[in-house]
Amino acid sequence: MRTDKRRLLILGFVLMLAGCATLRPDFEEPTVTVTRIRALPADSMAPRFEIGLRIVNPNREALELHGLAYRLSLQGYHILNGVAKDLPTIDGYGEGDITLTATADMLSSLRWLANLVSSGSEVITYELEAKLDLGGFHPVVRVKRKGQLNLSATPR
Repeated sequence: MRTDKRRLLILGFVLMLAGCATLRPDFEEPTVTVTRIRALPADSMAPRFEIGLRIVNPNREALELHGLAYRLSLQGYHILNGVAKDLPTIDGYGEGDITLTATADMLSSLRWLANLVSSGSEVITYELEAKLDLGGFHPVVRVKRKGQLNLSATPR
């Protein structure tokens, strides 16, 4: 009886060590950059946006992205929230692009548009917050990026 308890204790200790080994103390957080934010032609009154992200994986192992949650604010107005799944795997020491398409919140969009028209500004500030779920024992990666969009710039 005592031998069985000892074996179970040793087995539990070995499993705990194996679990700790998978936490990967050498794991480096991937870099996420905003590559583009552009307005899309709208089918309705609510504006639609396309958001491009580039993810750089500085790790040996591939990153399997299980999900992504994001929020975009324009000039301080929370315009859209969204989630995405079925995302690509980013190879070890590799990079990949993700394109998100979202429809904006109608009420916030109207307030933002009214502010934009009244200010006459040709520069729009944005803030993108994203949460990448890497699954397993990897930490959740949170990203916050700020920038500006120039409305007078000619698209290429």
